[in-house]
Amino acid sequence: MNTHDHPHGHTHGSLHPHGIEEPPVSGLSSVPLVELSNVSNSYGATLALQDVSLKVWPGQFLAIVGPNGGGKTTLLRTILGTVPVQQGKVLLRGKDPQRSALEHIGYVPQLETIDWNFPITVEEVISMGFFSKNRWFRGIRDDERRKLQDVMTRLNLSGLGDRHIRELSGGQQQAAFLGRALLGDPELILLDEPTAGLDIRSRDDVIHFLHEINHQGVAIVITAHDLNWVAAHLPWVVCLNRWLIAEGRPQEVLNASVLKETYRGEMVVFHHDGMVMIGERPHEPHN
Repeated sequence: MNTHDHPHGHTHGSLHPHGIEEPPVSGLSSVPLVELSNVSNSYGATLALQDVSLKVWPGQFLAIVGPNGGGKTTLLRTILGTVPVQQGKVLLRGKDPQRSALEHIGYVPQLETIDWNFPITVEEVISMGFFSKNRWFRGIRDDERRKLQDVMTRLNLSGLGDRHIRELSGGQQQAAFLGRALLGDPELILLDEPTAGLDIRSRDDVIHFLHEINHQGVAIVITAHDLNWVAAHLPWVVCLNRWLIAEGRPQEVLNASVLKETYRGEMVVFHHDGMVMIGERPHEPHN
């Protein structure tokens, strides 16, 4: 486990749930896909991120957890370049961000930010992934049509292409926006709260899709609220509350002291058969 008190020279994440602990010592994958070095930014007078250093490696799968207003979405947008860095630096594959590098990053926003009244079909949503390179005013080529169908099959959306996006279940909607990101052949996909508001079945579907995509070599970074879901399904977790408090395996990082610093409240943590279970500690009644 790495905490904010530890030196930042050893921050390599688990690359898969069954995992490789370190990236190869040579070759392209020894360079992080994303490296944030002492990054700080703010919205007006409100501090968003302070002195955050984080590496995302090729093939990694990690969750960023923390309270509302703790900077999770800001961190994703900082990687995407839509929130400016005021101090520090962001590198993509070891270089200053270029448009060509950003095209290899897919982004799936929170479902609650989508305008569900906009008249668009499932196939149209996913097809938007072809048009990231200013190619809106053309049709879809035959090879792209085949790729679109392949992605829809992988995400269990076959036969739903003509449906309005709002007619789908929450899990299917999330899959459609994930499909849009996949069409750009990304090295990395960032997902903001991909399971928020979903029922258990839909959440299971989403994590199944994400693990499958990750095992095909795509790095995935998600933000998440449900600590028990993260502990059960994710190999690496980053605790963030404006600054990076700790990162590591969930079994190591999700302990009472780290969670208290992250959430500014008392948490109770149980370990059972290799599983971590977390709950809020009830307040003591006043006498």
